[in-house]
Amino acid sequence: MAKVFLFRHAQTTDNFSKIFSGNRDPDLTPKGIEEAKKIRDALRQKKVTKAFTSDKIRNKKTLEIVLEPHPDVTPIIDNRIRERDYGELTGLNKEDIAKKYPDQYPLWHRSYDIPPPGGESLKDVEKRVLDFLKDLQMVLKRDDVVLISASANSLRPIRRFFEKMTPEEMSSFEHEPAKIYEYQI
Repeated sequence: MAKVFLFRHAQTTDNFSKIFSGNRDPDLTPKGIEEAKKIRDALRQKKVTKAFTSDKIRNKKTLEIVLEPHPDVTPIIDNRIRERDYGELTGLNKEDIAKKYPDQYPLWHRSYDIPPPGGESLKDVEKRVLDFLKDLQMVLKRDDVVLISASANSLRPIRRFFEKMTPEEMSSFEHEPAKIYEYQI
């Protein structure tokens, strides 16, 4: 069986400032670089054969650091594992939105099938991520070791797929910095 190592991109300037990033392209913070190095060090001895990321700087840079001990692996960019599009909330402060819209904020932020204004729901993200996983299964070889650098809301449906979570479970958790999820496929 192939092994998949899944991790969230490291801390960005938007994460630090509690900004809805969505399709924005913030860079990693110094703390984020340290988080990526922690992932790199944990995966250093793995015989990585494939690596996937989105086109966003935060995902690419995290994966670039993680792949330092694996110079022969070329990352594959796949935008189906991009962060959720937050629509009109993109670039806005989460705390400000929570205060301004106390009833809608929990729905926009964590509801499975209610999107923020002009954005994607987690259900929408799950549809594109499951399409990515279906294609991934078709190209995997028995002994492949795969790295996936995802964003918080593209990571959720990947975890749901492997861990058999309900939509509510998938929507409820926060991701621990530098945490690596390991699966067999």
